[in-house]
Amino acid sequence: MPRKVFVIGVGMTRFEKPGRREGWDYPAMVAESGSAALADAGIAFTDVREAYAGYVYGDSTSGQRAVYELGMTGAPIVNVNNNCATGSSALWLAARAVAGGFADCVLAVGFEKMSPGSLSEVWTDREGPLERHIGALAELRGPGAPTAPWMFAAAGREHMERYGTTAEQFARIAHKNHEHSVNNPYAQFRRAFSFDEILEAPTIAEPLTKPQCSPTSDGSAAAVLADEEFVDRHGLAGQAIEIVGQSVVTDLDGTFDGTAAALVGAHMSRTAARQVYEQAGIGPEDVDVIELHDCFSTNELLTYEALGLCGPGEGGGLIDAGETTYGGSWVVNPSGGLISKGHPLGATGLAQCAELTWQLRGAAGARQVPAAASRSGVALAHNIGLGGAAVVTAFRPAER
Repeated sequence: MPRKVFVIGVGMTRFEKPGRREGWDYPAMVAESGSAALADAGIAFTDVREAYAGYVYGDSTSGQRAVYELGMTGAPIVNVNNNCATGSSALWLAARAVAGGFADCVLAVGFEKMSPGSLSEVWTDREGPLERHIGALAELRGPGAPTAPWMFAAAGREHMERYGTTAEQFARIAHKNHEHSVNNPYAQFRRAFSFDEILEAPTIAEPLTKPQCSPTSDGSAAAVLADEEFVDRHGLAGQAIEIVGQSVVTDLDGTFDGTAAALVGAHMSRTAARQVYEQAGIGPEDVDVIELHDCFSTNELLTYEALGLCGPGEGGGLIDAGETTYGGSWVVNPSGGLISKGHPLGATGLAQCAELTWQLRGAAGARQVPAAASRSGVALAHNIGLGGAAVVTAFRPAER
């Protein structure tokens, strides 16, 4: 019988434009986020039995170098790389270690030190992991660049052609998320953009303008997980948040079904969400607050449908009706999301965990979602990486 798994401490740095904080290297980032998570849990690093360190851009054992800033106890440290789903993949591994009874207290940490501008390949002397996806999309929609915005923009145009979704609806998503980030001290951008500013900004890949695209970022986030006995022994039930469902899904045969949406992970997301709802015994109607992977505004709309917030083709209507912001059925990306909070690849999934932990504790300040702070609050995280992996996690407060 798997053990219950609880988030007992979270911490993160502010996400920053690459290079903005002079001399801020990844070990310093993890010293900041990891120390905050340990302090939040009220424990020492010597209590941590294992650590999973996620990053995409870095040499092997960068995880050790980073976590050593917290202490050197001989505890196993495992390096994790799963593209943009890296942070949530580290969380998943940490949760499995606790659920399986292998460790009573585990650290998951993610970090990234990035270069300005669009993502680029590091290894050019071997086949890229996305070549099959890129080739399939080029056959469907024609070639394009930069790769990531081209792929997600193509999925957005497909949705427009199939369902009548408009460029204005995608822009409205970015407008919402930038407004949310004003209240987030950890966000890279804390300025609200007017709707016209978003529509009239330079186009990166039609229909995506620059404020609809997540920026490259430096930063780190961390979470401490523990089992029920550890929680009770340390008197942490009042702040513990239970992971009640979690799934990692990689590409399915349907990824290559001839649609752009599938190539950017819609089927992975839908499958992972369904599995988590079944594990947790909930449906989308039970969820109060969601942090989802809005790397581009088009993907937020596609993910509304993948998570079951609405039916196929109905995502545009959901944003038009105000259903995904304060006063609607769900508050999606109260942190500002990737578009506004920033997207240091290895840290993103754990930053989602931190935000949702604060929301369920009622500790999110001016961005608090009222329903999330109740004892029956439910939160959902969605993190995706092309190539590919989708990670969905459901959280709710520990029974007190």
